[in-house]
Amino acid sequence: MSARKISPKRCCVVYEMGFMVDTQKEGGEHQWNCIRNLVRRKQVDSSNDKADSHHHQQLAKALTFPHLIAVGVGSTIGAGVYILVGTVAREHSGPALAFSFLIAGVSAALSAFCYAELSSRFPSAGSAYHYSYICIGEGVAWLIGWALILEYTIGGSTVARGISPNLAMIFGGEDCLPAILARHQIPGLDIVVDPCAAVLVFIVTALLCTGVKESTFAQGIITTVNVFVMIFVIVAGSYLCFKTGWPGYQLPSGYFPYGVDGMLAGSATVFFAYIGFDSVASMAEEVKNPQRDLPLGIGLSLLLCCLLYMMVSVVIVGLVPYYAMDPDTPISSAFATHGIQWAAYLITLGAVMALCSALMGSILPQPRILMAMARDGLLPSFFSEVNQRTQVPVKGTITTGFCAAVLAFFMDVSQLAGMVSVGTLVAFTMVAISVLILRYVPPDERDVPLQVPLPSSLQERICSVPFLCNEENLSSHVGTSISSGKQPLLCEPDDSTVEKKEARWGWVISKENRRKLAGWSIMFICIGNFLISYVASSLLLPGLLRYSLCGVGGLLLLSGLIVLSCIDQDDARHSFGHSGGFICPLVPLLPILCILINMYLLVNLGAGTWARVSVWLFIGVLVYVFYGRRHSSLADAVYVTTAHADEIGRSSGYSLA
Repeated sequence: MSARKISPKRCCVVYEMGFMVDTQKEGGEHQWNCIRNLVRRKQVDSSNDKADSHHHQQLAKALTFPHLIAVGVGSTIGAGVYILVGTVAREHSGPALAFSFLIAGVSAALSAFCYAELSSRFPSAGSAYHYSYICIGEGVAWLIGWALILEYTIGGSTVARGISPNLAMIFGGEDCLPAILARHQIPGLDIVVDPCAAVLVFIVTALLCTGVKESTFAQGIITTVNVFVMIFVIVAGSYLCFKTGWPGYQLPSGYFPYGVDGMLAGSATVFFAYIGFDSVASMAEEVKNPQRDLPLGIGLSLLLCCLLYMMVSVVIVGLVPYYAMDPDTPISSAFATHGIQWAAYLITLGAVMALCSALMGSILPQPRILMAMARDGLLPSFFSEVNQRTQVPVKGTITTGFCAAVLAFFMDVSQLAGMVSVGTLVAFTMVAISVLILRYVPPDERDVPLQVPLPSSLQERICSVPFLCNEENLSSHVGTSISSGKQPLLCEPDDSTVEKKEARWGWVISKENRRKLAGWSIMFICIGNFLISYVASSLLLPGLLRYSLCGVGGLLLLSGLIVLSCIDQDDARHSFGHSGGFICPLVPLLPILCILINMYLLVNLGAGTWARVSVWLFIGVLVYVFYGRRHSSLADAVYVTTAHADEIGRSSGYSLA
């Protein structure tokens, strides 16, 4: 096995996201810096890569899958189910409401499968932001993280504003709350302040600062109370239905009064009732056995929510005809029609517990997102600090709670609730795309030694220190550097490149060409899904234009699906990240369906929602351009093997710890 010493006069060759950069020609390629910044990807924290632990304080490894189920169910089942069943049954689904929840649950499961694989393969804080940074690039990851910040902040504020009216109902009405907690209108201003909402946010924030195990235990207790209330609705409602002969289903209009289209429209509405299981993925770094517990936590929490939703729907629709449901209090009014007035108090208690649990689920993930972005240098290091005693990002948690409390106190954020869905659906879409990239065009890390980043100030020292490079290992990667997205290597490339050939139905495809073909196919799939979603939602387009766009989108989608189905998945996927975890089934079909569903829902959110989100994203672009891009941990970083890094450290006095 031959080895070569790199001369100090030789230039250092850096491979980063497919761009081969000669440091002596940096000035000539300056115009490409912005593009490289957007597509540069960080290294995965593989099972053999402990470098990250030397630079960042770690969160407490304290959670098992029961804790994750408490987080998942508590974040998903909010008070919406106590209201949503009446609205959707009256306007869309009718007696077929349970089928609407089933279809929505299956659609959400597509995203859950993608989350399960990525969370077990890359078990670090950050959720969709972290996966996008590894698989897609820094630009997309920044937008995902910025959108998730908006989602969790507005989501927490919306939930907090909804608690005080339900809490007042338990005490007998809005006038029965203590004056210090009751809502007041500021004289001369059209602003209604909600002290109760702000106080609840501060209480939840203080609880989250005590420790992740303590806060998830409390969330588990609150979620259990909510689940028991729903079980009461199912059991007591079933008894009344059997006693009265299920009057809600004895209708001349049949089971589908609005047709199959109405049932599908109801599915699109209730889909958002399943948002929340992604909070489990944000806790990945704090799970003791992420390869086993994360997929179990995501899958079981979603399954439990789907079963509860469906059973409640079957019972409530059976108690009263769908057209007679109260759109505001469907469950309480359904029991009241059968003479059980006291059930309203129990159901209201369940709604309060559901909202409190959802509030915890909204505030809990955001400090982890902020911490992950700060670790990568895209946000100030203030957010990456972890309290040594509680092992949680206390500063980020307090900041998140303060912002959510201010919004909940001063603003009626119900009109901004649609913005919450944008962050979630965009994250779902990018996670599905990341699964396709991971399977077909992952950064190839086989046979490459562990690498760690060094500051650019050591560039001269790096090039001058003698370093032995394995030519055989290097040559196997140089030939695929454009498509593999490998992080920087400090070695002189060898011209002898051995390409792996793949035979498929008489075709011989080199590994490099196969990866390029897969990359283009993934891009065609995304474009095709967008065109189909846009055409399906834009009924006012001229017929010829509409059919033309639909045909182009369908052709792109079908061609991409066929190509990905015919070519082999990349062998590097087996060694990329942690192995032994959950594997998403039915790839590429399942992620493609996930992308299509999420894009359709995104297009249908409305122009007003997108206008408000665009303002937030524009602010995010400015923050990235003037801060994140300059302070990114990948900015001017040079990656070397650990052996080379140790030698540089000894000669220059630089410490890797």
